[in-house]
Amino acid sequence: MSPSRTHAPRRPAVGARPPHVVHVLGGGSAADGPEAPSARTAAHARSLAQGLTARGVRVTVCTRYDGALRHAFTETGAEFTALPGRTETEAVGRLRTVCAGADVVHAHGLRAGLLAASALGGRRGETPFVLTWHALPAPRPRHASRADAARDLVTRLLVRRVARAATVVLGTTTELVDMARRSGARDARLAPAPIPLTDAGPRPWEESPDGEEVLRHKARAGLGALDRPLILTVGRLDGRRGHDSALTASRGWRGLSPPPLLAIAGEGPERGALQRRIEAEQLPVRLLGRRADALRLLAGADIALLPARCPGHSLVAQEALRAGVPIVAADGGGVPELVGPAAVLVPCDDADSLSSAVLGLLADHGRRAELAAAGRAQARTWPTEDQVAAQVLGVYDELTG
Repeated sequence: MSPSRTHAPRRPAVGARPPHVVHVLGGGSAADGPEAPSARTAAHARSLAQGLTARGVRVTVCTRYDGALRHAFTETGAEFTALPGRTETEAVGRLRTVCAGADVVHAHGLRAGLLAASALGGRRGETPFVLTWHALPAPRPRHASRADAARDLVTRLLVRRVARAATVVLGTTTELVDMARRSGARDARLAPAPIPLTDAGPRPWEESPDGEEVLRHKARAGLGALDRPLILTVGRLDGRRGHDSALTASRGWRGLSPPPLLAIAGEGPERGALQRRIEAEQLPVRLLGRRADALRLLAGADIALLPARCPGHSLVAQEALRAGVPIVAADGGGVPELVGPAAVLVPCDDADSLSSAVLGLLADHGRRAELAAAGRAQARTWPTEDQVAAQVLGVYDELTG
Protein backbone atom coordinates (compact mmCIF):
# COMPACT_ATOMS: atom_id res chain seq x y z
CA MET A 1 0.00 0.00 0.00
CA SER A 2 2.77 2.40 -0.83
CA PRO A 3 1.74 5.92 -1.87
CA SER A 4 1.17 6.45 -5.56
CA ARG A 5 2.93 9.20 -7.47
CA THR A 6 1.19 12.56 -6.98
CA HIS A 7 0.04 14.32 -10.13
CA ALA A 8 0.24 18.10 -10.22
CA PRO A 9 -3.21 19.71 -10.09
CA ARG A 10 -4.37 20.55 -13.57
CA ARG A 11 -7.23 22.66 -14.85
CA PRO A 12 -9.05 22.52 -18.18
CA ALA A 13 -7.80 24.71 -21.00
CA VAL A 14 -9.09 28.27 -21.13
CA GLY A 15 -12.55 28.29 -22.66
CA ALA A 16 -12.98 24.52 -22.33
CA ARG A 17 -15.92 23.03 -20.45
CA PRO A 18 -14.72 21.55 -17.14
CA PRO A 19 -15.26 17.81 -16.96
CA HIS A 20 -18.38 16.90 -14.99
CA VAL A 21 -18.35 13.91 -12.62
CA VAL A 22 -21.42 12.75 -10.67
CA HIS A 23 -20.70 10.96 -7.40
CA VAL A 24 -23.50 8.78 -6.03
CA LEU A 25 -23.61 7.79 -2.36
CA GLY A 26 -25.88 5.06 -1.04
CA GLY A 27 -27.49 4.37 2.31
CA GLY A 28 -29.95 1.84 3.66
CA SER A 29 -31.95 -0.71 1.75
CA ALA A 30 -35.22 0.15 0.10
CA ALA A 31 -37.05 -1.61 2.92
CA ASP A 32 -35.26 0.45 5.55
CA GLY A 33 -35.76 3.76 3.82
CA PRO A 34 -33.01 6.28 3.12
CA GLU A 35 -30.10 6.15 5.54
CA ALA A 36 -26.89 8.10 5.75
CA PRO A 37 -23.94 6.52 3.95
CA SER A 38 -21.31 5.14 6.29
CA ALA A 39 -18.77 7.50 7.82
CA ARG A 40 -16.10 5.71 5.78
CA THR A 41 -17.89 6.25 2.48
CA ALA A 42 -18.89 9.86 3.17
CA ALA A 43 -15.37 10.82 4.31
CA HIS A 44 -13.76 9.25 1.24
CA ALA A 45 -16.25 10.86 -1.15
CA ARG A 46 -15.78 14.25 0.50
CA SER A 47 -12.00 13.93 0.25
CA LEU A 48 -12.29 13.04 -3.44
CA ALA A 49 -14.68 15.95 -4.09
CA GLN A 50 -12.21 18.37 -2.55
CA GLY A 51 -9.26 17.01 -4.51
CA LEU A 52 -11.14 16.88 -7.81
CA THR A 53 -12.63 20.38 -7.59
CA ALA A 54 -9.13 21.69 -6.83
CA ARG A 55 -8.09 20.16 -10.16
CA GLY A 56 -10.81 21.93 -12.10
CA VAL A 57 -13.37 19.10 -12.18
CA ARG A 58 -17.04 19.92 -11.71
CA VAL A 59 -18.36 17.52 -9.08
CA THR A 60 -22.02 16.84 -8.27
CA VAL A 61 -22.78 14.65 -5.25
CA CYS A 62 -26.10 12.77 -5.13
CA THR A 63 -27.53 10.83 -2.20
CA ARG A 64 -30.93 9.91 -0.84
CA TYR A 65 -29.84 11.24 2.54
CA ASP A 66 -29.44 15.00 3.06
CA GLY A 67 -28.85 15.95 6.70
CA ALA A 68 -25.41 17.37 7.38
CA LEU A 69 -23.98 16.05 4.11
CA ARG A 70 -25.11 19.04 2.07
CA HIS A 71 -22.96 21.45 4.08
CA ALA A 72 -20.02 19.02 4.20
CA PHE A 73 -19.88 18.67 0.42
CA THR A 74 -20.69 22.23 -0.61
CA GLU A 75 -17.71 23.29 1.52
CA THR A 76 -15.50 21.41 -0.94
CA GLY A 77 -16.84 23.34 -3.93
CA ALA A 78 -18.99 20.44 -5.12
CA GLU A 79 -22.66 20.73 -6.02
CA PHE A 80 -25.15 18.70 -3.98
CA THR A 81 -28.41 17.04 -4.98
CA ALA A 82 -30.62 15.18 -2.49
CA LEU A 83 -32.42 12.34 -4.25
CA PRO A 84 -36.09 11.69 -3.38
CA GLY A 85 -36.34 8.97 -0.74
CA ARG A 86 -39.96 7.93 -1.08
CA THR A 87 -39.61 5.39 -3.89
CA GLU A 88 -36.83 3.81 -5.92
CA THR A 89 -38.42 5.06 -9.14
CA GLU A 90 -38.31 8.69 -7.99
CA ALA A 91 -34.68 8.43 -6.90
CA VAL A 92 -33.62 6.81 -10.18
CA GLY A 93 -35.56 9.38 -12.23
CA ARG A 94 -33.93 12.32 -10.46
CA LEU A 95 -30.48 10.74 -10.75
CA ARG A 96 -31.02 10.10 -14.46
CA THR A 97 -31.63 13.84 -14.96
CA VAL A 98 -28.50 14.80 -12.99
CA CYS A 99 -26.35 12.31 -14.92
CA ALA A 100 -27.48 13.58 -18.33
CA GLY A 101 -24.38 15.01 -19.99
CA ALA A 102 -22.01 13.85 -17.22
CA ASP A 103 -18.56 12.75 -18.34
CA VAL A 104 -18.25 10.10 -15.61
CA VAL A 105 -20.63 8.63 -13.02
CA HIS A 106 -18.89 7.35 -9.90
CA ALA A 107 -20.89 5.34 -7.34
CA HIS A 108 -19.70 4.41 -3.85
CA GLY A 109 -20.96 1.10 -2.52
CA LEU A 110 -23.49 -1.51 -3.56
CA ARG A 111 -26.62 0.54 -2.89
CA ALA A 112 -25.30 3.54 -4.79
CA GLY A 113 -24.12 1.28 -7.60
CA LEU A 114 -27.61 -0.10 -8.07
CA LEU A 115 -29.06 3.41 -8.28
CA ALA A 116 -26.42 4.55 -10.76
CA ALA A 117 -26.74 1.44 -12.95
CA SER A 118 -30.52 1.90 -13.10
CA ALA A 119 -30.22 5.62 -13.86
CA LEU A 120 -27.72 5.09 -16.68
CA GLY A 121 -29.75 2.24 -18.16
CA GLY A 122 -28.96 1.90 -21.85
CA ARG A 123 -26.45 4.77 -21.69
CA ARG A 124 -23.88 2.75 -19.71
CA GLY A 125 -21.87 2.21 -22.88
CA GLU A 126 -21.77 5.96 -23.50
CA THR A 127 -21.10 7.26 -19.98
CA PRO A 128 -18.20 5.66 -18.07
CA PHE A 129 -19.44 4.14 -14.82
CA VAL A 130 -16.90 3.82 -11.98
CA LEU A 131 -17.77 1.89 -8.82
CA THR A 132 -15.80 2.00 -5.56
CA TRP A 133 -16.18 -0.82 -3.07
CA HIS A 134 -15.07 0.08 0.46
CA ALA A 135 -16.62 -3.07 1.88
CA LEU A 136 -19.29 -5.62 1.16
CA PRO A 137 -21.70 -7.16 3.67
CA ALA A 138 -19.99 -9.72 5.86
CA PRO A 139 -21.40 -13.26 5.66
CA ARG A 140 -23.83 -14.12 8.40
CA PRO A 141 -22.90 -16.67 11.06
CA ARG A 142 -23.35 -20.36 10.32
CA HIS A 143 -26.50 -20.57 12.42
CA ALA A 144 -28.25 -17.87 10.35
CA SER A 145 -31.94 -18.38 9.63
CA ARG A 146 -33.31 -19.32 6.23
CA ALA A 147 -34.53 -15.75 5.77
CA ASP A 148 -31.03 -14.40 6.45
CA ALA A 149 -29.53 -16.97 4.06
CA ALA A 150 -32.00 -15.87 1.40
CA ARG A 151 -31.04 -12.22 1.92
CA ASP A 152 -27.37 -13.15 1.53
CA LEU A 153 -28.19 -14.84 -1.77
CA VAL A 154 -30.00 -11.75 -3.01
CA THR A 155 -27.02 -9.61 -1.98
CA ARG A 156 -24.63 -11.81 -3.97
CA LEU A 157 -26.84 -11.52 -7.03
CA LEU A 158 -26.96 -7.73 -6.70
CA VAL A 159 -23.18 -7.58 -6.28
CA ARG A 160 -22.81 -9.53 -9.52
CA ARG A 161 -25.24 -7.24 -11.33
CA VAL A 162 -23.45 -4.04 -10.29
CA ALA A 163 -19.95 -5.43 -10.86
CA ARG A 164 -20.86 -6.36 -14.44
CA ALA A 165 -22.52 -3.00 -15.09
CA ALA A 166 -19.48 -0.92 -14.05
CA THR A 167 -16.83 0.15 -16.54
CA VAL A 168 -14.21 0.01 -13.77
CA VAL A 169 -14.51 -1.31 -10.21
CA LEU A 170 -12.11 0.18 -7.67
CA GLY A 171 -11.60 -1.97 -4.57
CA THR A 172 -9.98 -0.55 -1.44
CA THR A 173 -8.46 -3.96 -0.65
CA THR A 174 -7.07 -6.79 -2.74
CA GLU A 175 -9.83 -9.06 -1.45
CA LEU A 176 -12.50 -6.68 -2.78
CA VAL A 177 -10.74 -6.50 -6.15
CA ASP A 178 -10.68 -10.30 -6.33
CA MET A 179 -14.34 -10.43 -5.38
CA ALA A 180 -15.19 -7.95 -8.13
CA ARG A 181 -13.39 -10.12 -10.68
CA ARG A 182 -15.16 -13.26 -9.47
CA SER A 183 -18.45 -11.36 -9.77
CA GLY A 184 -17.80 -10.61 -13.43
CA ALA A 185 -16.26 -7.13 -13.37
CA ARG A 186 -14.73 -6.22 -16.73
CA ASP A 187 -11.97 -4.13 -15.12
CA ALA A 188 -11.17 -4.27 -11.39
CA ARG A 189 -8.30 -2.34 -9.80
CA LEU A 190 -6.82 -1.75 -6.37
CA ALA A 191 -7.38 1.78 -5.04
CA PRO A 192 -6.22 1.89 -1.40
CA ALA A 193 -7.90 4.72 0.45
CA PRO A 194 -7.26 5.04 4.19
CA ILE A 195 -9.96 7.49 5.22
CA PRO A 196 -9.33 10.65 7.23
CA LEU A 197 -11.93 11.40 9.89
CA THR A 198 -12.54 14.90 8.61
CA ASP A 199 -14.94 15.95 11.37
CA ALA A 200 -12.82 14.86 14.30
CA GLY A 201 -10.00 17.40 14.13
CA PRO A 202 -6.37 16.67 14.99
CA ARG A 203 -5.71 13.87 17.42
CA PRO A 204 -3.98 14.69 20.71
CA TRP A 205 -1.41 11.99 19.90
CA GLU A 206 -0.58 13.93 16.74
CA GLU A 207 -0.08 17.20 18.64
CA SER A 208 2.01 16.37 21.71
CA PRO A 209 2.79 13.59 24.18
CA ASP A 210 1.01 15.62 26.86
CA GLY A 211 -2.17 15.68 24.79
CA GLU A 212 -1.94 11.93 24.34
CA GLU A 213 -1.58 11.32 28.06
CA VAL A 214 -4.48 13.64 28.95
CA LEU A 215 -6.83 11.91 26.51
CA ARG A 216 -5.66 8.50 27.71
CA HIS A 217 -6.46 9.40 31.32
CA LYS A 218 -9.88 10.82 30.44
CA ALA A 219 -10.85 7.83 28.31
CA ARG A 220 -9.85 5.33 30.99
CA ALA A 221 -11.50 7.28 33.80
CA GLY A 222 -14.76 7.51 31.88
CA LEU A 223 -14.80 3.72 31.41
CA GLY A 224 -13.77 2.85 34.95
CA ALA A 225 -10.41 1.43 33.89
CA LEU A 226 -7.85 3.67 35.61
CA ASP A 227 -6.37 0.79 37.59
CA ARG A 228 -6.81 -2.10 35.15
CA PRO A 229 -5.85 -2.89 31.54
CA LEU A 230 -8.37 -1.71 28.93
CA ILE A 231 -9.20 -3.67 25.77
CA LEU A 232 -11.48 -1.90 23.30
CA THR A 233 -13.51 -3.19 20.39
CA VAL A 234 -15.87 -1.16 18.21
CA GLY A 235 -18.66 -2.47 16.01
CA ARG A 236 -22.37 -2.97 15.54
CA LEU A 237 -23.86 -5.67 17.75
CA ASP A 238 -25.40 -7.68 14.93
CA GLY A 239 -23.86 -11.14 15.16
CA ARG A 240 -21.29 -10.48 12.43
CA ARG A 241 -18.59 -8.65 14.37
CA GLY A 242 -17.22 -11.50 16.45
CA HIS A 243 -18.53 -10.27 19.80
CA ASP A 244 -19.44 -13.80 20.91
CA SER A 245 -15.83 -14.85 20.31
CA ALA A 246 -14.60 -11.79 22.20
CA LEU A 247 -16.80 -12.66 25.19
CA THR A 248 -15.54 -16.24 25.13
CA ALA A 249 -11.95 -14.97 24.96
CA SER A 250 -12.53 -12.75 28.00
CA ARG A 251 -12.97 -15.87 30.15
CA GLY A 252 -9.23 -16.37 29.80
CA TRP A 253 -8.36 -13.18 31.63
CA ARG A 254 -11.16 -12.81 34.18
CA GLY A 255 -8.98 -14.56 36.77
CA LEU A 256 -6.21 -11.97 36.55
CA SER A 257 -5.85 -9.40 39.30
CA PRO A 258 -7.09 -6.90 38.39
CA PRO A 259 -9.02 -8.42 35.47
CA PRO A 260 -8.66 -6.45 32.21
CA LEU A 261 -11.84 -4.70 31.09
CA LEU A 262 -13.18 -5.46 27.62
CA ALA A 263 -15.19 -2.41 26.52
CA ILE A 264 -17.44 -2.83 23.47
CA ALA A 265 -18.66 0.33 21.73
CA GLY A 266 -21.63 -0.20 19.46
CA GLU A 267 -25.34 -0.85 19.38
CA GLY A 268 -27.49 -3.42 17.64
CA PRO A 269 -30.05 -6.21 17.90
CA GLU A 270 -27.70 -8.59 19.76
CA ARG A 271 -27.18 -6.27 22.72
CA GLY A 272 -29.69 -8.05 24.97
CA ALA A 273 -28.24 -11.50 24.33
CA LEU A 274 -24.69 -10.29 24.91
CA GLN A 275 -25.62 -8.52 28.14
CA ARG A 276 -27.37 -11.63 29.47
CA ARG A 277 -24.30 -13.68 28.74
CA ILE A 278 -22.01 -11.15 30.44
CA GLU A 279 -24.11 -11.28 33.59
CA ALA A 280 -24.62 -15.05 33.59
CA GLU A 281 -20.90 -15.79 33.16
CA GLN A 282 -19.69 -12.79 35.21
CA LEU A 283 -17.43 -11.67 32.39
CA PRO A 284 -15.17 -8.58 32.70
CA VAL A 285 -16.99 -6.90 29.83
CA ARG A 286 -18.89 -3.61 29.55
CA LEU A 287 -21.23 -2.69 26.70
CA LEU A 288 -20.86 1.02 26.05
CA GLY A 289 -23.69 1.41 23.52
CA ARG A 290 -23.42 3.78 20.61
CA ARG A 291 -20.56 6.24 21.17
CA ALA A 292 -19.86 9.18 18.88
CA ASP A 293 -16.33 9.26 20.35
CA ALA A 294 -15.74 5.53 19.95
CA LEU A 295 -12.60 5.86 17.84
CA ARG A 296 -11.15 8.54 20.09
CA LEU A 297 -11.51 6.15 23.04
CA LEU A 298 -8.71 4.16 21.42
CA ALA A 299 -6.26 6.62 22.93
CA GLY A 300 -7.00 5.10 26.35
CA ALA A 301 -6.81 1.45 25.31
CA ASP A 302 -3.95 -0.95 25.94
CA ILE A 303 -5.13 -3.20 23.10
CA ALA A 304 -7.57 -2.73 20.22
CA LEU A 305 -9.47 -5.95 19.52
CA LEU A 306 -10.93 -6.83 16.10
CA PRO A 307 -12.49 -10.24 16.75
CA ALA A 308 -14.03 -10.80 13.28
CA ARG A 309 -12.76 -10.44 9.74
CA CYS A 310 -13.48 -7.03 8.27
CA PRO A 311 -14.71 -7.29 4.66
CA GLY A 312 -13.09 -3.99 3.69
CA HIS A 313 -11.07 -1.16 5.14
CA SER A 314 -11.25 -0.99 8.96
CA LEU A 315 -11.52 2.46 10.51
CA VAL A 316 -10.82 0.94 13.93
CA ALA A 317 -7.56 -0.62 12.76
CA GLN A 318 -6.60 2.59 10.98
CA GLU A 319 -7.10 4.77 14.03
CA ALA A 320 -5.44 2.26 16.35
CA LEU A 321 -2.31 2.25 14.20
CA ARG A 322 -2.24 6.05 14.07
CA ALA A 323 -2.61 6.17 17.86
CA GLY A 324 0.09 3.58 18.44
CA VAL A 325 -2.33 1.11 20.07
CA PRO A 326 -1.39 -2.59 19.64
CA ILE A 327 -3.96 -4.60 17.67
CA VAL A 328 -5.14 -8.19 18.03
CA ALA A 329 -7.28 -9.03 14.99
CA ALA A 330 -8.89 -11.91 13.15
CA ASP A 331 -6.78 -12.81 10.14
CA GLY A 332 -8.96 -12.13 7.12
CA GLY A 333 -10.66 -9.50 5.02
CA GLY A 334 -8.90 -6.19 4.51
CA VAL A 335 -7.16 -5.97 7.88
CA PRO A 336 -3.90 -7.88 7.13
CA GLU A 337 -3.28 -5.72 4.07
CA LEU A 338 -3.92 -2.54 6.05
CA VAL A 339 -1.87 -3.33 9.17
CA GLY A 340 1.12 -5.11 7.65
CA PRO A 341 3.46 -6.30 10.41
CA ALA A 342 1.93 -3.95 12.99
CA ALA A 343 -0.62 -6.33 14.56
CA VAL A 344 -1.05 -9.78 16.05
CA LEU A 345 -3.30 -11.81 13.73
CA VAL A 346 -5.17 -14.91 14.89
CA PRO A 347 -7.42 -17.40 13.04
CA CYS A 348 -11.01 -16.27 12.53
CA ASP A 349 -13.61 -17.59 14.99
CA ASP A 350 -10.90 -18.90 17.32
CA ALA A 351 -11.66 -17.54 20.79
CA ASP A 352 -8.78 -19.45 22.42
CA SER A 353 -6.22 -17.88 20.07
CA LEU A 354 -7.80 -14.49 20.62
CA SER A 355 -7.52 -14.87 24.38
CA SER A 356 -3.94 -16.15 24.23
CA ALA A 357 -2.84 -13.25 22.00
CA VAL A 358 -4.33 -10.69 24.39
CA LEU A 359 -2.79 -12.34 27.44
CA GLY A 360 0.58 -12.50 25.70
CA LEU A 361 0.57 -8.78 24.89
CA LEU A 362 -0.61 -7.77 28.35
CA ALA A 363 2.34 -9.67 29.81
CA ASP A 364 4.90 -8.23 27.39
CA HIS A 365 5.28 -4.44 27.58
CA GLY A 366 8.22 -4.52 25.17
CA ARG A 367 6.18 -6.26 22.48
CA ARG A 368 3.37 -3.73 22.90
CA ALA A 369 5.88 -0.90 22.46
CA GLU A 370 7.23 -2.55 19.29
CA LEU A 371 3.73 -2.84 17.84
CA ALA A 372 2.94 0.77 18.74
CA ALA A 373 6.01 2.00 16.84
CA ALA A 374 5.31 -0.34 13.92
CA GLY A 375 1.72 0.89 13.75
CA ARG A 376 2.71 4.53 13.43
CA ALA A 377 5.31 3.60 10.81
CA GLN A 378 2.72 1.61 8.86
CA ALA A 379 0.30 4.57 8.91
CA ARG A 380 2.96 6.74 7.28
CA THR A 381 3.01 4.41 4.25
CA TRP A 382 -0.65 5.03 3.37
CA PRO A 383 -1.43 7.26 0.38
CA THR A 384 -2.39 10.84 1.11
CA GLU A 385 -5.74 12.36 0.17
CA ASP A 386 -4.02 14.23 -2.65
CA GLN A 387 -2.48 11.05 -4.04
CA VAL A 388 -5.82 9.24 -3.91
CA ALA A 389 -7.56 12.08 -5.77
CA ALA A 390 -4.80 12.04 -8.40
CA GLN A 391 -5.16 8.28 -8.86
CA VAL A 392 -8.93 8.52 -9.33
CA LEU A 393 -8.58 11.45 -11.72
CA GLY A 394 -6.15 9.33 -13.75
CA VAL A 395 -8.87 6.68 -14.07
CA TYR A 396 -11.35 9.33 -15.26
CA ASP A 397 -8.86 10.67 -17.82
CA GLU A 398 -8.25 7.16 -19.13
CA LEU A 399 -11.97 6.45 -19.53
CA THR A 400 -12.81 9.77 -21.19
CA GLY A 401 -9.77 9.94 -23.43
